[in-house]
Formats: sequence, C-alpha cells, structure tokens
Amino acid sequence: MSEQQWTIERIRDALGNPALAQRFLGEINRAPAHQLLGVFARWERIAKDIIGAVERGRDIAAAQDRGEDPTADWTDATERILGDAEHARTRGAA
Repeated sequence: MSEQQWTIERIRDALGNPALAQRFLGEINRAPAHQLLGVFARWERIAKDIIGAVERGRDIAAAQDRGEDPTADWTDATERILGDAEHARTRGAA
C-alpha cells in the first residue's frame, strides 16, 4: 500500500463507489468540529479495508491465472458462522 498521507480526497477516491463517496463527504461535511477526527478516522479505516480487499482479490485472481488454488489453505468456517448467526437470532428473539 502507498505511504501517502490520508486526505479527504484520498479517502473519497479509495472508496471507489460514487454513492459511498457521497455518503462519506456528507458525513465529513456535517460533522461538528469535536467529532471531525472520529468521522475521518472511521472512514480512513473503511478506505484502508476496501483497498486491502481489492489487493487480496487481485492476488487471488493472479493465483487462479497461474493455475493455483488460492483457497487450498483456507479454513471452512461456514458451520461456525451459521451457528453464530442462529445463536444471535435466538438471543435477539428472547
């Protein structure tokens, strides 16, 4: 990842989706001064997560292009996640 400083413009560009970028700009523009840093930090984290996901996706695509199975060493957590979701639904209904 680039070592450039994060700015409002850089976050907006990193979001990649016009609707998401508009939401960010709306929040940053409406934030009271005492909340501005928190809003900026939250969106910076979101932008970094998006950039990281894009890079991982490109790495996976490159591995597939080379004929590799990029998921070979992944742990299947489907059952655990489904169990957690059922537990959350049950607890939320109580």
